[in-house]
Amino acid sequence: MTSQPSTGPAQTGHPRRWTILGVLIVSLLVVVLDNTVLNVALKTIADPKEGLGATQSQLEWAINSYTLVFAGLLFTFGVIGDRIGRKRMLIIGLALFGLSSLLSSYATSPTQLIWARAAMGFGGAAIMPQTLSIISNIFTPAERGRAIGTWAGAVGIGIAIGPVTGGILLDHFWWGSVFLINVPVIIIGIAAIVVLVPESRNPDPRKIDWVGVALSVVGLVLVTYGIIEGGQKTSWIQFAVLGPIIGGLVVLGFFGWYESRIDHPSLNVRLFRDPRLSASVGAITLVFFGMAGVFFFISIYLQSVRNYTPLQAGLLTLPFAAAQLIFSPRSAKMVERYGAKAVSTVGLIVVTMAILTYQLATVNSPIWLLEIGFFLQGAGMANVMPPATNSVMSVLPRQEAGAGSAITNVSRQVAVALGVAILGSVLSSIYRGQMKSHLTVLPAGLRDKAGESIGTTAGIADKLHLPALLSPAHDAFVHGMHVASGISAVIALLGVFVVLKWMPGRPKAKTAEGSTSGERETAGV
Repeated sequence: MTSQPSTGPAQTGHPRRWTILGVLIVSLLVVVLDNTVLNVALKTIADPKEGLGATQSQLEWAINSYTLVFAGLLFTFGVIGDRIGRKRMLIIGLALFGLSSLLSSYATSPTQLIWARAAMGFGGAAIMPQTLSIISNIFTPAERGRAIGTWAGAVGIGIAIGPVTGGILLDHFWWGSVFLINVPVIIIGIAAIVVLVPESRNPDPRKIDWVGVALSVVGLVLVTYGIIEGGQKTSWIQFAVLGPIIGGLVVLGFFGWYESRIDHPSLNVRLFRDPRLSASVGAITLVFFGMAGVFFFISIYLQSVRNYTPLQAGLLTLPFAAAQLIFSPRSAKMVERYGAKAVSTVGLIVVTMAILTYQLATVNSPIWLLEIGFFLQGAGMANVMPPATNSVMSVLPRQEAGAGSAITNVSRQVAVALGVAILGSVLSSIYRGQMKSHLTVLPAGLRDKAGESIGTTAGIADKLHLPALLSPAHDAFVHGMHVASGISAVIALLGVFVVLKWMPGRPKAKTAEGSTSGERETAGV
């Protein structure tokens, strides 16, 4: 499917398109900043004195309540933006995000935080698809790759700002300040959008698929709930774990069947027949699955095992952000020279190698080993996301840019939710098993609670003056982290094979006879 012809600004690009891109990046930063700040704050939120005393499963839900709502509503808000106006929808989304950020910052219990984070997912879902839709409408196809590369590079900016900002705030203020920081960014963003961003909409908008939205949210929540429960239980072979997982898979299966049979699906599954889209979405999903899980436990590792402050932990993630900033804007030229398949394949191989370096992290390992892993992972992702995102957007006509934006963001957010849930549950199960024999020194009523997470163990050890528990707790957490990162590396490697098998190669220039010399490269390996 190719872009439909258009006239006027659509052929030359909006005269203020690069300034508008900067405004859209500010809107994007709100969403990215929030998630990266939260990673640094996990230990503080888990602390019963300084935070809310959240368990590991509650921390996972604080992340996943946001991502599941976000993923479930992206398509709907993309369609609504196409219908009522993308600029208007972007402003509404930012306002919702700001209000729910206030609610999150003043939550008084883990449950309140989880629900407030879910509300933030509503705002985020309204923001994200509009940014890519507007980019696709104000830039010509020739410039779109560069613009999307810059847009993707903004993720690196958010990753750089988020942990450091979060660390500074936690060093001087209470944990809720990490959410409150969103408010001034939102005010600036709304003001700039009102002044600079043009309104646009699809002249032939689709109907809203409310049934599909409900099915996708229910299915994802059930699967994620079952996975997180599995990490908290002594065994996965029980109804409380397998029941929700199986039920969620059935609902998602019905969702796919239903979407393929209606004329206004929230997820047009027929689009996945195009290898450019299906391989690109697969690459995005697999690379973010690994990233989300790794960053979830690495943040805890730095603070709970290595005893770094939140600010120090944030600063240690800068190599990942620096690599994003260096390589993302240059990825478009790499794709022009070598093709999306080659660039994405190399990027995924680098990500796999980076995740494997986390196997070298121990209780006392040199911290520079971790820094190398961060930089490699950032460089690899910077050469996967822009070409994959641009491949997805190139499949759809310009007036359906909202659907393309939603597809890329849904795949990313579902990957984040499942990455945190699955790898977090694996780590929890291993940690509990490793610590079982060491917790016998505790009163019987505290043993199960102490085994919930390393933060809980440390809190109880401090309260009962049992410092001897900390050494086995550190060893158990590191062992669980090694297993989880090994699984993450396998998932990233799977992405290499997906891209090699299904992503089309670089088309060659046309010959004098009018055919392309690279026809054999346009599909398959």
